[in-house]
Amino acid sequence: MKYIDEFRDPEKAQRLLHLIHKRSTHPVRLMEFCGGHTHAIFKFGLRQLLPCTVTLLSGPGCPVCVTASSDLDRAIAMAHLPGVIVATFGDMMRVPGSNGTLQDAKAQGADVRMVYSSLDALSIARANPDRPLIFLAIGFETTAPTVAAAILQAQEEDVDNFFILSLHKLTPPATKAILDAGEVNLSGIIGPGHVTTVIGADSWNFLPNDYGIPCAIAGFEPLDILWAIYALVDMIEAHTPAVSNRYARSVRPEGNRRAQELMDQVFQIGPAEWRGLGVVPSSGLLLREQYRAFDAALHFPVQISPSQEPAGCRCGEVLRGVTEPPQCPLFARVCTPEHPIGPCMVSSEGACAAYMQYSEA
Repeated sequence: MKYIDEFRDPEKAQRLLHLIHKRSTHPVRLMEFCGGHTHAIFKFGLRQLLPCTVTLLSGPGCPVCVTASSDLDRAIAMAHLPGVIVATFGDMMRVPGSNGTLQDAKAQGADVRMVYSSLDALSIARANPDRPLIFLAIGFETTAPTVAAAILQAQEEDVDNFFILSLHKLTPPATKAILDAGEVNLSGIIGPGHVTTVIGADSWNFLPNDYGIPCAIAGFEPLDILWAIYALVDMIEAHTPAVSNRYARSVRPEGNRRAQELMDQVFQIGPAEWRGLGVVPSSGLLLREQYRAFDAALHFPVQISPSQEPAGCRCGEVLRGVTEPPQCPLFARVCTPEHPIGPCMVSSEGACAAYMQYSEA
């Protein structure tokens, strides 16, 4: 396949759907970890086309959504420090903390700037050598290598006013946390495409080996996702759990070794706090000792009050697959894309935003 239309071929989609309908005889609950998958599933109306035996649940695969309120409160407090510049991705500007957003802080006089990459943030630091620049490093294994590369570049150039607040998170430990909690009885996992391009399909072997459930890695087009669903249904029906790579044009068993080396060089694994999951051991990336000169948390300690979640917001339950957005009492009533209460409505990868955009309520 060479062109995107080939991944949206209606006839091939119909044939795949026929296979799924024919093969699926028992109820199954499949979770797509990735927020990109959630939006693609809604955009192409795949839920309505699947048999009633197949239930799809959205997971915690939105890095903006899973950023804990306490971490956002810390970032907002840093933004109010004299002389500090805070750089962040656009979605993070509007995510509510306990007492406002980064956008509110900007309106109050803080120097908060939207960037598209860590290298954009590094450029701002170069242009303002007398002011500290703090980059909010969020994202999963997909973005962590780019932040590691920016730190190495800053070190090479001796840019001593570039700092990061590392809020990076690792996906397999979060998947384990959801399974261990037992709140949702999952039959299989649709593995994240972009993340797995970095970490490799073999990283998901723990699902069939330790939990006895299959995993199918998927791309982001309709045929990608339908192939993954068929692979999962087939493995479940045959009682042969394994990892099926349905995104082989991008994902290798071993992943991207160079990206992994960059992450390992700059970061070490430690605990991380996730919205909806709490503190998950070995699910975060912390700067190694030799790179602590770039650690914003170390160089800019701030005092924050205990964080508070928005009253009535059920984003945490949505991220665990326990609740669907329309079940939240705030959804589409108080919480809307224009006036979001929780991060799942803010982010372009959030489940609530997907429901609103594609009228799935």
